Amino acid sequence: MFDLKNKTTIITGGGSGIGQAMAIMFAKQGAKVIIIEQNETNAKNTQKLIANEGINSDYYILNVANNKEVADVFSKLESIDILINNAGIAHIGNLESTLPADMDSIYEVNIKGYYNCMQAAIGSMKANGKGVILNVASVAALVGIPDRFAYSMSKGAVIAMTISVAKDYLNYGIRCNSISPARVHTPFVDGFLEKNYPNNKEEMFEKLSKTQPIGRMAKPEEIAALALYICSDEAGFITGCDYPIDGGFVKLNT
Repeated sequence: MFDLKNKTTIITGGGSGIGQAMAIMFAKQGAKVIIIEQNETNAKNTQKLIANEGINSDYYILNVANNKEVADVFSKLESIDILINNAGIAHIGNLESTLPADMDSIYEVNIKGYYNCMQAAIGSMKANGKGVILNVASVAALVGIPDRFAYSMSKGAVIAMTISVAKDYLNYGIRCNSISPARVHTPFVDGFLEKNYPNNKEEMFEKLSKTQPIGRMAKPEEIAALALYICSDEAGFITGCDYPIDGGFVKLNT
């Protein structure tokens, strides 16, 4: 099950965290993984981890917010079977504290970046008569989270784009879905705690963990496992859906 043999799979933000876990897991299932990153060190590290499994992968260094860069790279690929939009940035702030520049930067990466990659991949998928797009959204799009105004906006747009693409390309054999993780223990979280709570990292980590009713953060590999299912042929009847993977965050928090 979940065989991705020879399926060209693009993973944006594949150099660390959730993207890295996806890249490794998909490669193990036979996918031809292509990592899209801005950080070459991270891209090479993921490529090395995949190579440790005896598997080859490629990477490209580009800014997903740059339409031309994305189009140029994607046009070099013979075919695109799976696209995972995962690269994104975060922002902390409410309506009043969010500056116009904050809104612009969030839009450029979290919305326009997804648009750029989907637009660059869709032609290849139409030509093949099939394809899968998976967009990484967030529980922030589904519930109110304090001080996440711009970030929540962007992830709400991701879910809306997902539904629109699923509808428009249904007759081309292309499926489009999204997943909405709650907090995931990644290097980003560790860096956030180090920067903002250097004197009580452990206490804050525990507090953030317990915001999920299940009592902990997700592991990147758990997010990758859901992505693997949704992108596999076994999920061929699924399109236009968003899947919370949240330890009960959306439904069980009262």
